Amino acid sequence: MSSHAGSGAGRTNPHLLAHSPQDNVAVAVIEGLKAGTAAFGVITEDNSTFDVDVRHDIPIGHKVALTDLKAGDTAIKYGQDIGKVIKDVAKGEHVHVHNVKTKRW
Repeated sequence: MSSHAGSGAGRTNPHLLAHSPQDNVAVAVIEGLKAGTAAFGVITEDNSTFDVDVRHDIPIGHKVALTDLKAGDTAIKYGQDIGKVIKDVAKGEHVHVHNVKTKRW
């Protein structure tokens, strides 16, 4: 994830939100986020910004990988462990139940 404070000057409506600089996934906050979009994101904890090329159509409320994730890695959202990656996910790809499982059971 390339995080750079201030790079989003003039762009006020993010496609993606992350909560913590430690997050490796971000949430789509617009309807109709399409594959091929150069998505603009904001990290709410420190108001820094990032860009990621979205590789899949992402439904609103679903997650996008901010880095390449390998099977066995931990998905981080809100700065917290939200599950185990069970299938490799490339940066910009859809992160959901098909490639991340909760560690609770």
